[in-house]
Amino acid sequence: MYLFYCPDIETKQTLSEEESGHCVRVLRYSVGDEILITDGKGTTYTARITNPHPKHCDFEILSREKQEPHHHFHLHIAVAPTKNIERLEWAVEKCVEIGVDEITPLLCRFSERKQLRTDRLEKIILSAAKQSLTPYLPVLHELTSYDEFISRQKEDISTQKFIAHCYKEDKRVLKNEIERGRDVLVLIGPEGDFSEQEIAEALAAGFIPVSLGNSRLRTETAAVVACHTAVLVNE
Repeated sequence: MYLFYCPDIETKQTLSEEESGHCVRVLRYSVGDEILITDGKGTTYTARITNPHPKHCDFEILSREKQEPHHHFHLHIAVAPTKNIERLEWAVEKCVEIGVDEITPLLCRFSERKQLRTDRLEKIILSAAKQSLTPYLPVLHELTSYDEFISRQKEDISTQKFIAHCYKEDKRVLKNEIERGRDVLVLIGPEGDFSEQEIAEALAAGFIPVSLGNSRLRTETAAVVACHTAVLVNE
């Protein structure tokens, strides 16, 4: 069954124009058909269509069920946007499918992309969440400067914090460092990698330097590998 998204479902039983169009025009649902809806906060609703309008499809709620999270830890990937925006979009889509909970685009010293519109990424996240039948919609932040982001993490001692980089220095293997059940934050740098100063700032804030494998990975690949590693360890 296809999963629809309606964040304010408890106060308004009408799909958005985009969701209505997909429901009525594309999937050709009609009066009396049952559909599955999520509020993006973990609850799924079984509903019956009462007015199959292609711009404002109305429905009535038949039942609601709070869903268990796919995993019992919080996974946050902070990644520098790639110069080719399609590579970042691909990474975001795959991380959502795998099970990321939070994504922060980072503006680093060597970042080639200095600006980022998040509206399209929001749509990609929503589409990937519905495709994978995920009732929890991941949080996407606006582009954040590296220094600002690191300063926010200094007081957080409950989260396992990692920084993946390509410098030839002592690094641990990410999969060996993750503790099951604990929240995870992984930093992924731009195509030019983090600067040495940025790495030093992260280490001072309690981040552990890690490797994602023997191969040198593109930024978008590294984000997906880090995400998958964290989820796999917690299976």
